[in-house]
Amino acid sequence: MSNKYEVLSPAGDLECLISAVNFGADAVYLAGTQFGMRTASKNFTDEELARGIEYAHSRGARVHITCNVLPRSRELDALPRFMQTAQELGADAFIIADLGVLDIAKKYAPKVEIHASTQTGIVNYATANVLHKMGVSRVVLARELSIPEIIEIRRNTSPELEIETFVHGSMCISYSGRCIISSYMTGRDANRGDCAQPCRWKYHLYEENREGQYFPVEEDDHGTFLYNSRDLCMIEHLPELLEAGVKSLKIEGRAKSAYYTSVVTNAYAGAVREYEKDPASYKLPEWARSEVYKVSHREYSTGFFLGGEPGQATSSGGYIREYDVVAVCENGGSSCESEITQRNKFLVGDTLDVLAPNSPSFETKALALKNQQGEQVESAPHAMERLTLTTDKPIPTGAFLRKRKTK
Repeated sequence: MSNKYEVLSPAGDLECLISAVNFGADAVYLAGTQFGMRTASKNFTDEELARGIEYAHSRGARVHITCNVLPRSRELDALPRFMQTAQELGADAFIIADLGVLDIAKKYAPKVEIHASTQTGIVNYATANVLHKMGVSRVVLARELSIPEIIEIRRNTSPELEIETFVHGSMCISYSGRCIISSYMTGRDANRGDCAQPCRWKYHLYEENREGQYFPVEEDDHGTFLYNSRDLCMIEHLPELLEAGVKSLKIEGRAKSAYYTSVVTNAYAGAVREYEKDPASYKLPEWARSEVYKVSHREYSTGFFLGGEPGQATSSGGYIREYDVVAVCENGGSSCESEITQRNKFLVGDTLDVLAPNSPSFETKALALKNQQGEQVESAPHAMERLTLTTDKPIPTGAFLRKRKTK
């Protein structure tokens, strides 16, 4: 990795991997079809993994493979071949939570680095040091730590042991993701990547003698969300984390879209590269701050990093979304005419917000649209329709075109 600090982005599928790398990720983390903690993601077949690793490596990015489920004994026989294949394809690291899996990785894929998953529950330097002695090159610290606690861990561990922390995305109500609510309520095991997110549901109270009636337990007039964690967002506090000794800044979201990955990666990569230029004079670029509000998110917090607890989002169990992606530029360049694929409806005359790789966003106006028959049209109402768009500014290939939602 050529940069001093690593922006580590999620890749739920090959499209997300390509987007993450194009928008500035130094590394991506993903899962194969086995042993990963996100069954809701598409994940990667061996063929897709080979293509993804080749694409990332050709652009100087690393690929970390999540192998962080807690496997049952009957599943262990499949692990050696899985790990050997990953090594043969060029994986850079495994993210592991289970000590037995760690031992198997050392035996069958010795060339692949081992990173201890956040679900290992690393909250002190003693645990970090023991893991380092066992062959771990990086620890992904528990999300419940404060910055002073991270400083203490860094001070009391080998400089060869890298530290990674989550900086953005959804947070689990349970300690470092060790949750059994989903298993109890739905039979879906959160610790095997199949969480139904019952922490986001509304809850009511039943009285045993009034069959069929329920009573709201209200925090406010929006209802009651007993376990609904706010999202993590540390975009405004990167210097504190980096100066504490954090090497890798991890973005949550392997079940999120390529657009989400692109926006958040672009914001954090832009901010980190700015910091690397001159830490003493660093100031968060305003465009990077605003970008994280252009994706769907719950109420933001700084998690446990600054002390205290992040608290719960009580107004809603859903997301805040201020922008819609209306198109993706398939073929742009220096001309003000570009070929696009439509994603949501927009009109000639609309002002569009353009997100291009590795740069601040900018606004442009939709001046004209033509369909594939070359006919002038006033709107783009059909999802995935290919169109030619004329704007007042050139749009780079690969850019996302967005429109602010009307209230």
